Amino acid sequence: MDPVHTTTAPPTAAAERPRIGERIMAAVNRDPLTAPHAVRNDAVLAACTALLATVLALLVDHGRRPDALGWTLLLAAHVPLAWRRRRPLLVLLLALAPVVPYHALDNNHGAPVAGTMVALYTVAATSTPRRTLLLGTVVIGTTLTVNALTNPDGFVELFRITGWVVAVLVFGVDVRYYRQYVAAIVERAERAERTREEEARRRVAEERLRIARDLHDLLAHSITLIGVQTSVAAHVLAADPERLDRETVAKALDDIAETCRTARGELRTTLEVLRDNGGPSDTRGPLAGLDGVPDLVETARLAGARVDPTVRVASSVPPAVGAAAYRLVQEALTNAVRHAGPEPAVRVDLREEDGLLRLSVTDDGTGPTPGTTPGFGLVGMRERARSVGGTLDAGPRTGGGFEVTATLPLTPATTREGTG
Repeated sequence: MDPVHTTTAPPTAAAERPRIGERIMAAVNRDPLTAPHAVRNDAVLAACTALLATVLALLVDHGRRPDALGWTLLLAAHVPLAWRRRRPLLVLLLALAPVVPYHALDNNHGAPVAGTMVALYTVAATSTPRRTLLLGTVVIGTTLTVNALTNPDGFVELFRITGWVVAVLVFGVDVRYYRQYVAAIVERAERAERTREEEARRRVAEERLRIARDLHDLLAHSITLIGVQTSVAAHVLAADPERLDRETVAKALDDIAETCRTARGELRTTLEVLRDNGGPSDTRGPLAGLDGVPDLVETARLAGARVDPTVRVASSVPPAVGAAAYRLVQEALTNAVRHAGPEPAVRVDLREEDGLLRLSVTDDGTGPTPGTTPGFGLVGMRERARSVGGTLDAGPRTGGGFEVTATLPLTPATTREGTG
């Protein structure tokens, strides 16, 4: 049997380690107060600067070579650097404390410069500009005083030391502002990303709510009609089995089949919207509008309701408003057929008035049975009216029955396309 050979896939670009330049820039951009492994890294830095100071003290002829006390002061000045990012100002003071007597004893003056500059830079990069300016003044004043006492004729050395101190402080402040600038850019990018994510979630929630309303209107309407038509067929079959009214039963069954076909078609259209991936924003085809109200009236009549429709709309209605009005009438008729009792008298009134579409559906029924669990019909109707900038009221009538009234604006600016 041949051995099975396996190959290892080459590492992807995402797994490659960042370049040295990228790591340096990342370290520069990072806030030193929150950087990981701060003490460990600063301890290594302190050891390196102490080693550099030792080399300078031994090899560079700039003052006398330190004695035992000088070496102690020199090395003691570098120990606090291991905690420079935790307590920058305290570390600077602890570093300067042995440096002042070190210089006063006329030891090698160049040896402790690197460590002192590191402490100065840390304070400038982490403190406010005002504190940095005050600190620079104190450091320069102290340096001038020590230099005047140990080397009164060294004007060149005086200017050199002052220049280094000012340069380090300015560089630290500049790095601080640069980090704040980078942090602001990152924060704006994160805020923009959060805004985009919130907008995407809002759109998803609105779409789910719209689909929930469509499914409720579709299924509640269809199931209610099927239930009424089935009850008619069952009543005919049970009333007088010997003198069966075959024509009435056949008609009831045909109505049930037609209702099922209509519901299946609308349900398929809604599911196509759910399955759509990257296609057009609205694949549902033409929205049902006021032209579909006569079909709703006829369907309600087949279910036993006595419907009296009145439609007085002269101008063209925006598709979103027409679709909302269609769904409101559909849900109101469904509730009347379901809750108003046998053969309720229902009046549907649609009229245009002052740039508004006014809708009213009233019945003379008994209303929902006490103790019935409320559904989502009225909630969905109010949400649908609000989706096009309208309002809806629903409740029992004073003289009996139930009434649904809605006011929908006809101006396109206040509508939202895609309401179904």
